[in-house]
Amino acid sequence: MPETAEERRARYDADDVHSLRERVAEVRWRRWIATRRSLDTPYRCGVGLVGGLVVAFGIVTIPLPGPGWLTVIAGLFLLATEFTWAERVLDFTRRHVARWTAWLNRQPLVVRLAVAALTAAFVLAVLLVTLHVMGVPDWVPGWVPLWR
Repeated sequence: MPETAEERRARYDADDVHSLRERVAEVRWRRWIATRRSLDTPYRCGVGLVGGLVVAFGIVTIPLPGPGWLTVIAGLFLLATEFTWAERVLDFTRRHVARWTAWLNRQPLVVRLAVAALTAAFVLAVLLVTLHVMGVPDWVPGWVPLWR
């Protein structure tokens, strides 16, 4: 069962450090950067740029086979080390993934298999459409029955 907002607030209030951003800010090298304004702003811009690129790459790769969502979450994690809004989005994502996983685990085997089959069918459809639009690479053997 996911924790309520009151439980989360109480857990944060019990700690001296409340967030990922604050925990990173307490590390010695980050404090050193923060004391130098000429380094702090470019560092935050760099984290924002790299994290944004990772999130954008993850969003583009979500429908393709591979770790699209994992890449989005990794980018949010990078952004959350410097930005409060990203930490809130990461917490929201964490809660909803936990709810989805708990719901799916409560379902009968037939429903879980149906979700897996629909997911596999969607990934296959996206792969086939991508190959149709972009063309089949030359390294694919000729016997593969795709568009040639």
